[in-house]
Amino acid sequence: SRPSMRPTGPTGPSMWATSTPAWAWTRPPLPTATPSPWCTPLAKSGRLALTIREVALFGVLGGLTFAAKVAMAGLPNIEPVSLMVMLFAVIFGAKAVFPLYVYVLMEFLIYGFNLWSINYLYIWAILAAVAWLFRKMTHPLGWALLSGAFGLLFGFLCAPVYLFVGGWGAMVSWWISGIPWDVAHCAGNFVIALVLFVPLRRLMSALYRQMGGTPRS
Repeated sequence: SRPSMRPTGPTGPSMWATSTPAWAWTRPPLPTATPSPWCTPLAKSGRLALTIREVALFGVLGGLTFAAKVAMAGLPNIEPVSLMVMLFAVIFGAKAVFPLYVYVLMEFLIYGFNLWSINYLYIWAILAAVAWLFRKMTHPLGWALLSGAFGLLFGFLCAPVYLFVGGWGAMVSWWISGIPWDVAHCAGNFVIALVLFVPLRRLMSALYRQMGGTPRS
């Protein structure tokens, strides 16, 4: 006689002959999110390691600083650079050198290289270093006093270059002749920092944080 055939389809034993019970099914793992290439560091480590976003940000900030100074060139010794340098220092820490020297480079490219160019290689770094030391300060009056003092001492800090060119007499006479301009520089820096430093610090810190950065203060 013909042997009986046991069904092996959906209603046969193969439907139930499984090593994993239906109730033991687990959801497959979700795919791992791929980090944005804009947040990828261009160097593996170090305090000065930059991401692609930071390279773009610092280039833009250096360019905006230069453009703001050009826009205010008609005002006697009134400039936004001191304000921006202090902001760079307290927000970006050691990375402040990048937007700072983007600005300096643009000065050299547009106006050429002269004695004042030597001053620009160090004088803004002095302000950045002092601002970093006071990075925990929150009152706008403190930042206004710091910025004003820098404006008042600007000629004094630039004068050593003229010592090597014309001696002590040339250095002292150049500094004294520029004191009225330093007074105007002091007043302009004081007012600009008093009004703008604190709100710009909050704004730039928030924007930097949204870009994946960590403000240093």
